[in-house]
Amino acid sequence: MASVCKIDGKWRALIRRKGHKPISKWFDTKAKANEWARGIEAQIDAGTVPKLASRETVADLITEYRRLRSLQRPILDTSNEHYVLKQLASNLGELAAAALTVDDLVGWAQRRRDEGAGPYTVNCDLSKLGTVFRYAGNGLADVIGEARPKLSYLGLIGGGGMRERRPTLDELQRITAWLAAERGQLFADVVEFAVHTAMRRGEIARIVWNDVDAEKRMVLVRDRKDPRKKSGNDQWVPLLPDAWALMQRQPRVDGEARIFPRDAQTMSKYFREACVAQGIPDLHIHDLRHEGTSRLFEAGFPIQEVALVTGHKDWRHLRRYTNLKPESVHARGARPES
Repeated sequence: MASVCKIDGKWRALIRRKGHKPISKWFDTKAKANEWARGIEAQIDAGTVPKLASRETVADLITEYRRLRSLQRPILDTSNEHYVLKQLASNLGELAAAALTVDDLVGWAQRRRDEGAGPYTVNCDLSKLGTVFRYAGNGLADVIGEARPKLSYLGLIGGGGMRERRPTLDELQRITAWLAAERGQLFADVVEFAVHTAMRRGEIARIVWNDVDAEKRMVLVRDRKDPRKKSGNDQWVPLLPDAWALMQRQPRVDGEARIFPRDAQTMSKYFREACVAQGIPDLHIHDLRHEGTSRLFEAGFPIQEVALVTGHKDWRHLRRYTNLKPESVHARGARPES
C-alpha cells in the first residue's frame, strides 16, 4: 500500500515494495497522488516494473561516493562532510535517485529550515548532494541545478554574508550552566574552550592528549581547514592560560585518545538545545569562533599572533571573524605604556 502524506502544502506519494527501490513523487492534490500511486502499484503487480524502480536510491549514491572518496582520501567520521552526508542519507536516502524531483528538494530544504539551518548551510548541503550526483550518479539529470532557482526564490538557500552576532557574557553563562546541568560538564567546557581558543567544533572534537606539548603549552590541530590544502595541514596552536586550564581539568580515560571525546555534531545539537531552553535567539556554535577571535584583538594581540591561534593563512580572512566592541578601544587607551 502506498503512503500518501501532506508535507508543506504538497502531497507526496511513496511506494515501497519488497525487491524494488522506493519510488516517490510529489503532487498538488491528494487525489492525483493516489491515482499515480495506484497506477505504479498496478504495474508492479503485473510484473511490469517501472523503469525508475530499478535505479539506485540517494542513499546508494552516497555510499558509492564514500567508496570513491576512500580511494583518494577517506572521509573521517569526525569531519563536517561525514555529518552532511549522514544528514542527506537520513532525509533523502530512501528516495529513488532518478526520481528525485524539485519538490522533493524543496520539502527537504523546508524541513532543514525548521530544524534551524540557515540558507547558507542548506546551500552547502545542496552543493554536497550535487557533488554526490555528479561523481556517483552515472549521468542522472541535474535536478539539483533545476531546484536552485526555486529554492533561492523561497529564501531556502542563499549566501553566507558576514555575521556580527556575538554572545553576551550573560548568554554564555546561561548556556554553560544549562549544559552542565542537563548534558554534562564536558559540553559546558567545550563552549568555554571554543571561546578561549577560537577553534572550530570539529577541531575541538579531534585534538588528542598525545599532541599536547606541555612545556610550550601548545596543542597540534591536525588537518586544519584550508581551502587550498585538504589534508596534512597540521598546525601547532598556543593555548592561553584559560584554555590551558580548561584542557588540563579534562579527565583522561583509558582507551580514549581525545581530550573532548564527543562528536562535533552532538556539540552543535546540545548548544542549540541550550539556546532554545534559555530563549537565546540567533546564536550558533560557530559564532564562538568569532567571539574568540574578537576577544584576542580586543586584548591587544597583533594580527599575526591572532592568526597563529585561529589558523588563518590570509590575514584578510580574519575580518570575517572579527566583530570588535567599540567600548574595547577605551580599555586599550587606558593601559599604561610599556
